[in-house]
Amino acid sequence: MAGSTGPAGPSGSPAPAGPTDLAALAARHGLTVSGARPSLPEYVRQLWARRHFISAFATAKLTAQYSQARLGQLWQLMTPLLNAAVYYLIFGVLLGTADHVPDFVPFLVTGVFIWTFTANSITAGTRAVSGNLGLVRALHFPRAALPIALALQQLQQLLFSLGALIVILVGFGQFPTASWLLAVPALLLQAGFNTGLSMAMARIAAHTPDVSQLMPFLLRTWMYASGVMWSVDKVVGDRNLPHLVALALQYNPAAVYIDLVRFALIDSFTADRLPPHVWAVALAWAVLCAAGGFLYFWKAEERYGRG
Repeated sequence: MAGSTGPAGPSGSPAPAGPTDLAALAARHGLTVSGARPSLPEYVRQLWARRHFISAFATAKLTAQYSQARLGQLWQLMTPLLNAAVYYLIFGVLLGTADHVPDFVPFLVTGVFIWTFTANSITAGTRAVSGNLGLVRALHFPRAALPIALALQQLQQLLFSLGALIVILVGFGQFPTASWLLAVPALLLQAGFNTGLSMAMARIAAHTPDVSQLMPFLLRTWMYASGVMWSVDKVVGDRNLPHLVALALQYNPAAVYIDLVRFALIDSFTADRLPPHVWAVALAWAVLCAAGGFLYFWKAEERYGRG
């Protein structure tokens, strides 16, 4: 019969449309599955459209981070400075590392600040989805906005803290020179690297919450292997390390970014010729982690907030 929507049922009335018919009808009218993962280009467009939300969310998180503490935002400065003081006492005084590293205090404080940037970005990434489940379940938006915003928050915090780092450097005889401008591309590359890791950890922790409990131990081990309190080049040059261990230390991304910033800011490092491969390694780590972390997170877009 003309106008029927399907074959006639037992009573002569049109049979209900099947799943295939309904899917075709939805496709004709541009309907998609709720929560379905968009294509990669569409996902990037959605993120760009929400760039103001990402920036505002990062700033709000930064403002609220120490709102319950009496000293408030000063803890952004005091935390890395207190860590540096502890490391100076243990490594510089008790273990005598300061005797073998020129400009040890600028060397140490720079390493602590730059390492803290990476460590805090990764830690924040583990809470990006699991710590914002109410937002994830209530609103429709590209979930990558959360780890990106938290990585941006850590960049904002680093920029705020750099004022204290500059004061310390000047106090120990490291005055601004043209080489200080090299810190800008180094920090931008590190920010890309951190953001990629933050997105990767956000996906892992969203489905395996116990990872957040393991991260402090992993980060502490990584920190000790990154030359925050000692010189990677000196250890590799003075000790007969296995070749693979020496390569792992030299190409460790955290150590690479720390060395680039030290090279830019500290005279005793700037006086030495920086191996040309260091910038290439820094760029490769940034691109690999930023692109890989983004794709890895996007692949699970439709699963965040479920369960």
